[in-house]
Amino acid sequence: MTASANNLNILPIDHHDSTLVGRVHRPGLGASVIVVRDNYVFDITDAAPTLSDLFNQNDPLGLVQSIEGENVGALDALIASSLERRDNNEAAFLLAPSDLQPIKACGVTFAASMIERVIDERTGGDPGQADKIRKEMVTAIGVDLNKIIPGSDAAQKAKDELLSRGLWSQYLEVGIGPDAEIFTKASPMASVGYGAKVGLHPISKWNNPEPEIVLAANGQGQAVGATLGNDVNLRDVEGRSALLLGKAKDNNASSAIGPFVRLFDDKFTMADIRNAVVHLRVEGEDGFVLDGTSSMAEISRDPIDLIHHAYGDHHQYPDGFMLFMGTLFAPIQDRDVKGSGFTHKLGDKVTIQSEKLGALVNHVALSTEIAPWTYGLSALFRDLARRNDRQ
Repeated sequence: MTASANNLNILPIDHHDSTLVGRVHRPGLGASVIVVRDNYVFDITDAAPTLSDLFNQNDPLGLVQSIEGENVGALDALIASSLERRDNNEAAFLLAPSDLQPIKACGVTFAASMIERVIDERTGGDPGQADKIRKEMVTAIGVDLNKIIPGSDAAQKAKDELLSRGLWSQYLEVGIGPDAEIFTKASPMASVGYGAKVGLHPISKWNNPEPEIVLAANGQGQAVGATLGNDVNLRDVEGRSALLLGKAKDNNASSAIGPFVRLFDDKFTMADIRNAVVHLRVEGEDGFVLDGTSSMAEISRDPIDLIHHAYGDHHQYPDGFMLFMGTLFAPIQDRDVKGSGFTHKLGDKVTIQSEKLGALVNHVALSTEIAPWTYGLSALFRDLARRNDRQ
């Protein structure tokens, strides 16, 4: 397949060897399940009404490959309409590639971000103190934490040492302790997709994107594919109190996922996830540019281990779940005030990219000024019922 300049930026580098599924809003039909083939988009909703249904099949890859589907147009046109979106329903646009699944997320799975969360806590959400405390933390513990296996004897020894120094934190507990932090990032259907605006709660003055790989797990707790995500984070809100995690993490359009879920096959496996590098680029309307990377090779817990912390005898998800796996990247580059690090400005363009997963692009706005979330599960079910009535 020959990719155009437009879709080359959204597709995996080896897109010709990938199986990409997702969701599209189609005028008159609503949310539709699609597969990307040869620069075209095919609607397969009649065979797989939801991505949850598709992922719960015994062989989702085989099912997708066996379905012809309805050709609904060129991928380039869909990308363009997704970026132009979205005040009307006259053109199709990309949705987040999840539907019935709750959106779960893992916290402090990388040493660098672990230190930043401790900084949030110790500053009480005041970015002006961040640089000083960061230097203290890195001097005391930063290098060693990278090498500690969570829950190990070495982790317990490190905890004892840090307690004696008065440096222990709840974030270190979940970072190197036996139990991972797994929280609910968003409700089913609440995430936004490629081209949409992502939302900041207006009370926040210190915030950042969190570029992550997101696993798509089925109802048996098996990872069937992966995509990219932005776990938008309000550092000052969580820094005031960890009990404000819900307010810091779950707001209108604060979860972005996409562009597509790439299904696992013999050319794309969990090994590719373990070795993936995630790139972040923030481009501000003020001319500010921030670049960063997050290497999955530095994650403190294996992706399969994270799934087991989320799913098991203690908790099931019959419709499957999407799992943000955390980020190494915590932006500390000063944007305005020296020593205060990075925070978003309205209009920022955020691009999250990884070679085998493509690119997710969103722009930053206030959660109170983004169009309200109105298309939930009941709306999806009504649209599916109308679609069935037409057959």
